[in-house]
Amino acid sequence: MKIALLSDVHANLPALEAVLDDLPPVDTIVCAGDVVGYNPWPRECVERVRSVASAVVRGNHDRMVDTPSRYAHNEMALAGLEHAAAELSATHREWLRSLPNRAEIADGAYRLVHSHPDPDELDSYVYPEDVAGLRPYLDDHDGLVIGHTHVQHRATVDGRVIVNPGSVGQPRDGDPDAAYAVLDTDRNDVELRRTAYDVDRVRRKIEAEGLPSRTAERLEQGR
Repeated sequence: MKIALLSDVHANLPALEAVLDDLPPVDTIVCAGDVVGYNPWPRECVERVRSVASAVVRGNHDRMVDTPSRYAHNEMALAGLEHAAAELSATHREWLRSLPNRAEIADGAYRLVHSHPDPDELDSYVYPEDVAGLRPYLDDHDGLVIGHTHVQHRATVDGRVIVNPGSVGQPRDGDPDAAYAVLDTDRNDVELRRTAYDVDRVRRKIEAEGLPSRTAERLEQGR
């Protein structure tokens, strides 16, 4: 089975469209959370992800749409969440609330989470240098799919794959191209992929919606 792994779309419709257009043949698509936040198309991205993904877990921005003031310390995050709260319908918001914090994919062989797999470490970041610490969470699975850092990477721990497909809509690893991955469960292997998209279209929409200009600058820099 081949599974397209998406994460951290963050309401960036041009990036999401580019990734879906770039996908090689796959059996299914899953998303490791943060469909909304930061960028100007929350409604469209929720609708698109709902229509294409067989499994979606809830990210911190998905969870905070109802309480955007909790990001008052972060201008870009606050503005994106307030925009999402205004744009999303009651149905969209209920769908975000209904998302689980974790899911089993590929008939339970792989676990899909947004951040750290330990419920007590919810919203903790797992960077490439931290993956060895996830060994205790791999015993019952062939691999683990995580997001949250916006840093694309893959590793193997005790023969099990740990992959962060990177961010579709707001990469932070120095490469502005939209990131995703394809998991081949038969080979227990992952292909990391990137595709360019129209960042200038996003910048124009950010300006039109009155979102912080720094949000567009980060997209251009991949930071």
